[in-house]
Amino acid sequence: MEVIKTDIEGVVIIEPRIFADSRGYFFESYSKKEFDEKVRPVDFVQDNESCSSYGVMRGLHFQAPPFTQSKLVRCVKGRVLDVAVDIRKGSPTYGRHVAVELSEDNHRQFFVPRGFAHGFAVLSDIAVFQYKCDNYYAPQVDGGISILDTSLGIDWLIDPDKAILSEKDMRHPMLSDFDSPFDYHTDLYFAD
Repeated sequence: MEVIKTDIEGVVIIEPRIFADSRGYFFESYSKKEFDEKVRPVDFVQDNESCSSYGVMRGLHFQAPPFTQSKLVRCVKGRVLDVAVDIRKGSPTYGRHVAVELSEDNHRQFFVPRGFAHGFAVLSDIAVFQYKCDNYYAPQVDGGISILDTSLGIDWLIDPDKAILSEKDMRHPMLSDFDSPFDYHTDLYFAD
């Protein structure tokens, strides 16, 4: 696998080695050994999958301490724009984001460390989205930032006025009204 660094330290794009022939293709979607060596050691404990239609936007979600989560995400059917926003107080990249297109064709994966809000927009008729988490779901510390916050400067590649959001996601605060539970100086990126 090839690891592509982004403008925000710790947030990386992963491109697998694809072996294709007349029968189709094969690739190793995850190897703990290789991930630990090339990205960082992570103990993923839960896999999730969602299916959404065009225009659905999910996020920007996070879990607060002590149940923070890193995520390794990919789109196995269709196409999404996936985004990670740095919400670590004191971070030199606080409020900045990384966006990447994930699709069934490019097979890319995106690693979102702890201390980041995560979301995606569906760009195809249907998208099946999978992600690994390094902590279990803890609804009592589930949080988010508005996915429609224009101050973040995210081009979602769809008309936000036609976006389909859950009621919960429509209630998330704007970044300017948000008191982040994450502190850059506590090294959450490397926390277990």
